[in-house]
Amino acid sequence: MPSHLIVVDKRKDFRWPDPGGRIVTANDYLAQSKTLPHSRIINLCRGYGYLSTGYYVSLLAEARGDRAVPDIAAMAGMYRREVHTDHDMFDRPLAHMPDLSCLENAVSLHVYFGEVEDQRFHELAQRAFKRLRCPLLRIDLERTDGWRVVDVHTLDLRDVPAEQDDFFLHCLDVYVQRRWQRPKMTSTSHFDLAVLRDPNDPLPPSKPETLRRLAEVGRAMDVNVVEIDRKDYRRLTQFDALFIRETTAVPHHSFRFARKAEREGMPVIDDPTSIIRCTNKVYLEELLRGHGVPTPNTRFLTRRSREGIEDACAFPVVVKIPDGAFSIGVEKAGDRRQLHDIAERMLKHSEIILLQDFIATEFDWRIGVLDGQPLFAARYFMCKHHWQILKHDADGTHAEGATQAIALADVPPKVLDVALRAARLVGRGLYGVDLKETANGVFVMEVNDNPNIDIGMEDAVIGDELYRCLLRYFLRRAEEMRPRSFALKAAC
Repeated sequence: MPSHLIVVDKRKDFRWPDPGGRIVTANDYLAQSKTLPHSRIINLCRGYGYLSTGYYVSLLAEARGDRAVPDIAAMAGMYRREVHTDHDMFDRPLAHMPDLSCLENAVSLHVYFGEVEDQRFHELAQRAFKRLRCPLLRIDLERTDGWRVVDVHTLDLRDVPAEQDDFFLHCLDVYVQRRWQRPKMTSTSHFDLAVLRDPNDPLPPSKPETLRRLAEVGRAMDVNVVEIDRKDYRRLTQFDALFIRETTAVPHHSFRFARKAEREGMPVIDDPTSIIRCTNKVYLEELLRGHGVPTPNTRFLTRRSREGIEDACAFPVVVKIPDGAFSIGVEKAGDRRQLHDIAERMLKHSEIILLQDFIATEFDWRIGVLDGQPLFAARYFMCKHHWQILKHDADGTHAEGATQAIALADVPPKVLDVALRAARLVGRGLYGVDLKETANGVFVMEVNDNPNIDIGMEDAVIGDELYRCLLRYFLRRAEEMRPRSFALKAAC
C-alpha cells in the first residue's frame, strides 16, 4: 500500500490513470482497520459538510494517526461548498499584483493544491491553500475601485475542466512530493477570564450558582471572571482566556468562539480539537480502540453495510448517532425490528452510526481529568426504572439519576488508569471520562469535553480546590503561551 492515498467518493470521479495504486474509495477507506503508519490522506471527496462521507474520511484519518488534507479543523469553515473565511487575508497579495488591466472586471480562479495556471495569482493561490487547507478551490474576484475576493468555494474532481487535466496532475504530483507540514497556529497572552454560557441551555454543564462560585474563587486569586454569551463574539479578544460552559458542537457558535480564542493565542477550554474529537463518537471509538483502551464491542453501520447486521447483533444493543449529547441520540434496540427502525431514522442524519453492546450497571464512573491529571471523581447513577443517567420525556422534560462524589483515593486503580489513558489521547484540556466497571473489566463509554461541574455535585469532596485548579490551569497555560506570542510579534 502506498504511503499516501487519494480518497474519492466514487472510483470514476478520478478519471485519470492511477499507475501507483493510490486511489481508494471513501467506503473502502472507512472500512479499513488501519493504513500504513502516518499515511498521507488526500481527501478529494465530493463534499466536506458536517457528518458527510468526506467529513468522516478526515475525521478517521486523524483518529488513525494519518495526516489528511483537508483536516477536520479546516472543514469547520466550510458550509456546503462555500468557504467561510475572512477575505481581508487576501488584501496583501492583491495589493502587490502586477498590472491586471487587460483582464475583465470579474475573474474565477481554479486553485489546485495552492497552484494556479495564471502565475500572476501565484501568491494569492499559495496564501489561500496555506490558510484554508483545501486541495481544490475556486476563488472569485471582482474589480470595482480595486480587485477584491468576493467568494471562495470548494471544488471536486468533476469540476476540473478537461483542458486543465495536465495542469491538475502536475499540481497533484508536486504536492505529493512535498514534505507535509502541520498548519501553524497563531498565539498571544495574561488576567480576565471569559465564561461563555447560554442562559437558555436546558442542561448547562455548570449552573449559574456554580459560575458565581467560580467568580468568587477567582477574585481571591486576582482573576476577573466575566460571563459572556454568543452576542459577545466581537469582544472576545478583550479577555485573556475563554472557559466554555455551554453545550458544545462543531456546527455551533461555541466552536466558533473556541477557534477564535485559539487563533488569538488565548488559553481555551474547550479547545477546537477537543470539541471535534469528543463530540463525535465514531472518532472516539476509532481513537480508543486503535490505542488499546477498552470500550464495549462496537460496530460502525452505514446505509451500505446495513444488510444482515441484525444477524450479527446480540440484543439488546445500543444505537448511537455520532454527535449526540446528554443521552440524546442514544437508543436501545431490544430486537431486530427496533434496530431496523432506529437505524433507518438515524441514518437520515449521519452517514455512520454506532452499534454498541449493552452493558447494564447500577452507575457510571465519571472521572474528571484536567491537563492529563485526575481532577474529581463521581458515580452517576441510572434514573429509576431507566437504563441511562438521563431520561428524556416526550414533553421535553427530563429526569436525572443521583450524583455521588468520590475521593480520588477511593477510586479503583483500574478505573483511574483507564480514564487517564483515554483522556490523554484526546488532549490537554478538561474532560469527563465515563466508564463502566464490570466483572469482565473496565470499559470507556465516552470522553466528554465540557463535563458537568456543579456545586454540591462534582465538587462535593474537594470543594473550592476544584475551581482553584481550573483557574491555575488558565494562568499556567497563559504563561506557557506568552513566549511564543512575543516571538511571533517580534518577527512581524
